[in-house]
Amino acid sequence: MTFNTPLLVTFVAYLLLILFLGIKAYRRTNSLDDYILGGRKLGSTVTALSVGASDMSGWLLLGLPGAIYLSGISEVWIGVGLVLGAYCNWLFVSKPLRVFSEHANNSLTLPDYFENRFNDKSHVLRLMSAMVILLFFTFYTASGLVGGAILFENSFGLDYSTALIAGASIIVAYTFIGGFLAVVWTDAFQAILMLLALLIAPLSVINGAGGAEAVWQEMQLVNPESTKLFSNMSLLGLISLLAWGLGYVGQPHILARFMAIEDTSKLVHARRIAMVWMIIVLIGSVATGLAGIVFFSDKPLQNPETVFIALSQQLFNPWVAGIITAAILSAIMSTIDSQLLVSSSVISEDLYRVFLRPQASEKELLAVSRAAVIAIALLALLVASDRESRVLDLVSYAWAGFGAAFGPVIIFSLFWRKMTALSAIVGMLVGAATVVIWSNISGGLFDLYEIVPGFLLASIAIVSLSLIRPERNSTTLKQYDEIKALLND
Repeated sequence: MTFNTPLLVTFVAYLLLILFLGIKAYRRTNSLDDYILGGRKLGSTVTALSVGASDMSGWLLLGLPGAIYLSGISEVWIGVGLVLGAYCNWLFVSKPLRVFSEHANNSLTLPDYFENRFNDKSHVLRLMSAMVILLFFTFYTASGLVGGAILFENSFGLDYSTALIAGASIIVAYTFIGGFLAVVWTDAFQAILMLLALLIAPLSVINGAGGAEAVWQEMQLVNPESTKLFSNMSLLGLISLLAWGLGYVGQPHILARFMAIEDTSKLVHARRIAMVWMIIVLIGSVATGLAGIVFFSDKPLQNPETVFIALSQQLFNPWVAGIITAAILSAIMSTIDSQLLVSSSVISEDLYRVFLRPQASEKELLAVSRAAVIAIALLALLVASDRESRVLDLVSYAWAGFGAAFGPVIIFSLFWRKMTALSAIVGMLVGAATVVIWSNISGGLFDLYEIVPGFLLASIAIVSLSLIRPERNSTTLKQYDEIKALLND
């Protein structure tokens, strides 16, 4: 496959803009607090768009359209579950987490928050949560690198390995330079680009086919099952798709945005922007997959996850195709950069500073964070080197891991006074272990998405231990009561 000059010029211009934002952010990054959470100064619009972009990732433009193209509209239940989960996360978790994380000794990371919330002097909770983040983010980052490689491979004719390295290098560059501000600024810009791309592509197919009704009729001719909401859908399958919404409350890269917003009063406006954006892009993503069923009915795609790329290249002139190609890379980059940043902050703040160099200077910790970005990216490259990797499979595994390991711990830590450090440790371990074990067994009940048993068993473990041995530390209880009083004001 060859590429033409307009496509290349448009694409390179986009990358230069992203690097410019990275350099601009670098000039405003003077401390580890700036690098990890941007000094807690995010506005509502930037918070909303960066949450959306870092959440959706390449899954939105590759994984979901591919699943719809392959299986039909029945895969839309993933989107329904995600919308419900995201809304509940904004409504119930964002404000308490923002307040708790700031007043619990200015916690900058989730492991930092867990330790400070429960006054865990043993550091076991910090260490375990750091290990969970590094484990599952390696797979999550790998999913994005696979998506980037697919993009470069299909757009510029590069072989898979070269494409993998090219995509990783671009993302690492601006994350390394600018830290959190670079990530959220680029995410906000990328969110707008993703929105436009997901409106343009399906609307063009629908318009060219003679309208939505004509597309629907054509889909029924190509594959009658593709238009049925419950086609080949078992109860376990439906629960599994809807259960994706459970994962939101445990995703560190999303929770970091809540912790970084300037003021809790801005969360309502941010929530409205985020949910409107999310619903529109999910509709666009589903419509793209359905349009692909019609457009490629005569020549089915070998890799379903390339449906959006293939549509953009065949529908539009090279200049527009270049912008849409940039939008796809945006979706991929917007999650990988967040994951790299969270992982690097865990290494510098939760491992290096706590266990190796307690007296490390701000400059030294910044250097460690930037080095960790490169290290995590290299590890994810190894996982992504398998040419047969699927974006949706890697994302679903990591999503379940975080949802089950962190979700119940976050919820109970914010809303239950009796919860203890021990119950948090055991709950986290049970959730993560259940996902790892369950995902490697298939057949019958084990076909249920692993986030469901992981979330349930972790919650049971937390409740049981907290009832048997409730929190009695007066300092911990006093801190909890004071923060809850602030929330109720």
